[in-house]
Amino acid sequence: MAITLDATSRKDLGRGASRRLRREFLIPAIIIGQGKDAVSITLDEKKLINATLKDEFFKELELNFEGQTIKVKPVDIQRHPVSERIIHIDFQRI
Repeated sequence: MAITLDATSRKDLGRGASRRLRREFLIPAIIIGQGKDAVSITLDEKKLINATLKDEFFKELELNFEGQTIKVKPVDIQRHPVSERIIHIDFQRI
């Protein structure tokens, strides 16, 4: 059974916008691949942390985004160097 996370679109991009999101316990992320345009999204931090504790997270997961389900796998996870808190994730479409 695949892990499912809810994703929301984000229009405000950049370092300052990402920091504001993290203060609200949201993680900025991006969906790339399959010849489609990159999509910037946000994910709930608590749900994301719970999902990363499962091995299935690194194989395949589903993102509910704007009424559709997108199958993705994490390609790159950036963490804070001291606290190891997730600060950004890159997903690739499957």
